[in-house]
Amino acid sequence: MSTHAKRERLLLADLLEAAGPDAPTLCEGWRTRDLAAHVVVRERRPDAAAGSLVPALKERQDRVQAEFADKPYEELIQLIRTGPPRFSPFTIKQVDEGANVVEFYVHAEDVRRAQPDWSSRALDPVFADALWSRLERTARLLGRKVPVGLVLRRPNGQTAVAHRGTPVVTVSGEPGELMMYLYGRQDAAKVELDGEPEAIERLRETRQLGL
Repeated sequence: MSTHAKRERLLLADLLEAAGPDAPTLCEGWRTRDLAAHVVVRERRPDAAAGSLVPALKERQDRVQAEFADKPYEELIQLIRTGPPRFSPFTIKQVDEGANVVEFYVHAEDVRRAQPDWSSRALDPVFADALWSRLERTARLLGRKVPVGLVLRRPNGQTAVAHRGTPVVTVSGEPGELMMYLYGRQDAAKVELDGEPEAIERLRETRQLGL
């Protein structure tokens, strides 16, 4: 049975292939070639991928990622499609689902929403619930630096607190849109903000969302 992570992986590969190696993405400074290299390094070079979490390793990560970006683009796409190497922990279904569902969803949207004619993607209810479940678990980590109280609300009324404080801004939208918003893609997320005007403005100005 296909998992959410496997489906999003294949969708990401298809989007990258269709866009070509030099298309824009929502990741500042990255074209599609750079994004593809990032995904491959994350799965196949954990020694370098650790630079995302350990500042001392960031230079090594950038160097290795640049080396992969120089590879033929078609090779990068194929490496994404075929998945991690045999002995990678990502080959374990539970690890793959836990680590890659959001990673692949957000990056697929990074490709889609960088195009001028993009439209919202309808998510099936099971996948929307899966994204919401992850938002509930990670909201406080992703929203820990925002300057106001922050509450996420989905259309069915469920809420998650991303940051405690006052005044409070409530961000409403579908789980996929809230995921993009909380991962720092505010300008490309279709959400509604409710709260005091000054608090909303402070939230709009912040670049402190995400990891």
